[in-house]
Amino acid sequence: MARTSRPSASEAVPAAVPAAATAGTATQAASREESAAPRTRTSAIDRAVQILDALQQANRPATAYEVARMVGAPLSTVYSIINDLVEKNLLARRMDGTIWLGSRLYGYGLTYASSLDYLAVAHEEMQRLSAEVEETVQVCGLEDGMMVVQQMAEGPGHFRVTSRVGSRVPLNWTASGRLLVGHLPDAERVAFFAQHAQSSPTGRAETRPQVLAQIAREALEARLSIQIGESDASVACLAAPVLDNTGACVFTISIVMPEAKAALGTERFAQAVQAVAARIEARLGWRHRDQEPAA
Repeated sequence: MARTSRPSASEAVPAAVPAAATAGTATQAASREESAAPRTRTSAIDRAVQILDALQQANRPATAYEVARMVGAPLSTVYSIINDLVEKNLLARRMDGTIWLGSRLYGYGLTYASSLDYLAVAHEEMQRLSAEVEETVQVCGLEDGMMVVQQMAEGPGHFRVTSRVGSRVPLNWTASGRLLVGHLPDAERVAFFAQHAQSSPTGRAETRPQVLAQIAREALEARLSIQIGESDASVACLAAPVLDNTGACVFTISIVMPEAKAALGTERFAQAVQAVAARIEARLGWRHRDQEPAA
């Protein structure tokens, strides 16, 4: 009959651990795991920025329910943040209950714009160019992977464009968008378009990153980018880059016109927008260009 040996002292089964000690150890372990795990909870500030961005992109007042759907957040969370923003005049609640951007943001915008000397110069030259060519002229910059309209002077005719000041458009849809990243190294341009390029409503906008990267570089070297009907049907745009002393495109100035008019010839408009871009650079002391600015 086999004998079962008793465990030695070193093999002895440990005594039961008190429940309180076990609970304490588990709590400490959980705390360490929570500290090590990355935070996925969206902060109130992030939510507030999402709400402001959503209203700007929608370009119209919206209900709290609509905003919650836009940002993908619980209605209770969005409603609470909206109330705080309304109280601080960062948002405004209209008579019909919808929410819109508040008056305090306008003051911030004015202060920010006044600190950017190049916008003052660009605004003056934009108005001058619009009067010269009798078409809509825009000043555009880069923001969060999108082209944003910073300033705009409408032409005297009946032709109107859908984009307004503050409008954000995918870079690959626009003449200006390609110029804004044309100075980046090849690999960065390809990666940029791979991340941000989108199909346009007309289906005519190029979306292949390698092709877009090449187009952007060639457009910057030519100091001119032309887009016809890629983002909006029947709309053409001619843009010229404004480069700083390092050769980086800080912003663009562009002429927006009917596609039918552009089909008759763009040379006069191209020369006009390039001359204005060169003049802006000269006024700002950015003399990267080889050519002398037009008088």
